[in-house]
Amino acid sequence: MATLGDRLDHVLGVKAAEPLAEAFDMHTVEDLLRHYPLRYATQGQPLTEEAPEEGQHITVMGRVTKTDLRPMKNRRGSLLKVSLDTGGSKPIEVTFFNGDKVRHLVKEGVRAMMSGTVHWWRPDRWNLSHPDYLILPDKEGGSIENLTSVRGGGALRGLAATAKGAGGVDVSFFEREFIPVYPATAKVQSWDLLRCVRQVLDQLDPIEDPLPVELLEEHSLLPVSDALRLIHLPDSKTDIDQARGRLRFDEALALQLVLAERRHQAEGRTAKPSLPRTDGIAAAFDKRLPFELTEGQRTVIDEISADLSRTHPMHRLLQGEVGSGKTIVALHAMLQVVDNGQQCALLAPTEVLASQHYRSLKAMLGDLATAGELGAADIATKVVLVTGSMSVGQKRAALLDAVTGEAGILIGTHALIQDSVEFFDLGMVIVDEQHRFGVEQRDALRAKAKNGISPHLLVMTATPIPRTIAMTTLGDLETSTLTQLPRGRSPITSKVVPAKVKPSWVDRAWERIHEEVGAGRQAYVVCSRIGDEEENGKTKGRKKSEEEKEGPTTHSAVDIFEMLSTGPLKDLRVGLLHGRLHSDEKDRVMRAFNDAEIDVLVCTTVVEVGVDVPNATVMAILDADRFGVSQLHQLRGRVGRGKHPGLCLLITESGPVGTAMARLEAVAGTTDGFELAVLDLRQRREGDVLGSAQSGTARSLRLLSLLDDLEVITAAQQLAREVTESDPGLKKHPGLASMMHAAVDGERLEYLAKS
Repeated sequence: MATLGDRLDHVLGVKAAEPLAEAFDMHTVEDLLRHYPLRYATQGQPLTEEAPEEGQHITVMGRVTKTDLRPMKNRRGSLLKVSLDTGGSKPIEVTFFNGDKVRHLVKEGVRAMMSGTVHWWRPDRWNLSHPDYLILPDKEGGSIENLTSVRGGGALRGLAATAKGAGGVDVSFFEREFIPVYPATAKVQSWDLLRCVRQVLDQLDPIEDPLPVELLEEHSLLPVSDALRLIHLPDSKTDIDQARGRLRFDEALALQLVLAERRHQAEGRTAKPSLPRTDGIAAAFDKRLPFELTEGQRTVIDEISADLSRTHPMHRLLQGEVGSGKTIVALHAMLQVVDNGQQCALLAPTEVLASQHYRSLKAMLGDLATAGELGAADIATKVVLVTGSMSVGQKRAALLDAVTGEAGILIGTHALIQDSVEFFDLGMVIVDEQHRFGVEQRDALRAKAKNGISPHLLVMTATPIPRTIAMTTLGDLETSTLTQLPRGRSPITSKVVPAKVKPSWVDRAWERIHEEVGAGRQAYVVCSRIGDEEENGKTKGRKKSEEEKEGPTTHSAVDIFEMLSTGPLKDLRVGLLHGRLHSDEKDRVMRAFNDAEIDVLVCTTVVEVGVDVPNATVMAILDADRFGVSQLHQLRGRVGRGKHPGLCLLITESGPVGTAMARLEAVAGTTDGFELAVLDLRQRREGDVLGSAQSGTARSLRLLSLLDDLEVITAAQQLAREVTESDPGLKKHPGLASMMHAAVDGERLEYLAKS
């Protein structure tokens, strides 16, 4: 018999367990049983979707309706072209390279199962090339009898051969009403997983449920033992729905337990209160503002001010549309902390953004930011920039200002986190574009406060987060949202430019930029890559493969800069900005663009966030289909920041039909960031919402939909907070602790717990 915690190599044997560990990081029985079927094939239904992704490994089952043996063009041998009717709208095309060897088995009229890798060779056509295959018996006339021999090739034939019973080969699982189809790879196929799951379930001991009976009854949930069996081997649609319902609740509860634990721990920390003053630098700044704050900005300022006045550290998320005025709100919070004799650290993801914040805050504060200089206001503070590329002398001066307390506000990149940086009295940490930072980096900065005091924390993002996402990933943070745009913001129009279908429209895009510059304004041209990768990157020293040569080309910033400078925009001042330039050069280019000494800035996504040049009114994004929805929305927010309307041109070589074009049309159709955030999440399939970059794995949520399962998430949140309140650390609930670790990817769980 086996338990959930048993090692797979002990239960299945090393030969079966090693591929599971390598392909899916599965090591225990529970790891395998929580690798749920992607979907189910029913009798008469295809095993795969109509349009699977390029490179996806799939298994299909159907009847061969046509075969065509033909010689290969460039080498000896033959190809067997096969049409397989799987019950979909059109047959699947299959190609065997050893046509002579398989044609006596794969022939018209036979039922077959085939497993291989999807290859799209036209925009509307895909096939399976040289798949593993198994010839199946016909069901007509009753149940499938055991086969006396196995006919097929590759791993599927091997699978069937290992399933021999007393009367031959056992193919009874093909009779099931619902056949599980698993996420698979070329080395570990869906049927390999099914065989392992069946073997484990045959040996599994009864499972003690971590949830109390009354809770199961209240929410109509199956016991976990039943759910884990029925998710893999259901007999009905009801079985599937009930199993998913229970396991979906497990995922929601696991996440909410982590967040409830984190909230509980935060409540036990202490912070220095920063009370608002009527005679300090914050009040002086308010009086100098040359514009009126929006009602939303004032509300959020009051919320943050109340948080800063308490003895518990603030944990607040400030989210707002591109250009909604988050910087002013954050600056007001910093000044309230400075008024109380403490320091603030603003962490930015790039040097370009850190420098932009530094210049912007200095400009807004004027003589209030020039402490120690001639003509400074009596209540002035000092604003200091800390980046990795600063000279030794500059960095030494900045660090001295930090440790002595001369600087009230420090702005920087990861350089702020280094051990050499010490603060006199760190009272608040602000993290801009918080999704760009790992947890360890954020913790390292917060740990720089002294005497066991926790600094207040404000994280900001211009990527709107739907309510269920905030509840699930940021459930311990209070959330403030800015939805109004400040007065004076201009509307942005977005247009998709289909370069392949309408090449003349690209010429018109350059003309449009020329017209804007002629009217005294400026433009961005954004590219998806720098362009000297061949010299500096992984492709150095080797020839491109045939596949790379035939793949879609993208436009590099270096090439486009050259093309525009000598072609359509040769009479304009064109600049180049990308992440591989030296810091001094990046700063020089950005300053020149700020000062209108550059008309057109060709750049990469280094301008995605925080860059504020009100005179820039048009942006052309090349290869726009290569960018995500949220990224396009962020980039677009760099224009329309002044008194003139903004124009964003999404240039793409994608065909007029397909998901890429649909995505671009959706971006062009709305400037509502929340609407686009939902679209982006649906297209990314939700699973990587916790940040794949944080853990290196692709999915964390298997069944829970963060967009659609609000009721489940809310119920789980309530239970998690009740349990954590009465049992911090879950010492009295070991089953819940175990489920929490099993239902959520281990590395992501660590990420959530530390953030």
